[in-house]
Amino acid sequence: MMSQQIDAAKLLQRIQNGETLNLLDVREVIEYRTFNMGGQNIPVGKLKQNINNVIYNKTNEIIVICSAGIRSETAHAILIESGFENVLNLKGGLKALQKLNINNTST
Repeated sequence: MMSQQIDAAKLLQRIQNGETLNLLDVREVIEYRTFNMGGQNIPVGKLKQNINNVIYNKTNEIIVICSAGIRSETAHAILIESGFENVLNLKGGLKALQKLNINNTST
């Protein structure tokens, strides 16, 4: 089953609109420390055993992010299996977002 997705442009727009977003970053801790957009960090490999540590409610919208959108796809499936109802996968991951950011800086 294909996950529900949000594309980088839409996410960037929501961030720029000042929306409070529930982000779950499923990259490794070292990657998260190097660069992150806030939100909670639980590496995808540890997500199943730490599912009860997810700080968001099962009915909240949660946007799962990783570098390229592959690990977040796996995390999306884990969250859905665990009863989370409103999970979006960032399509193309942070790489897609960074590309947009670079392109958006020219005013």
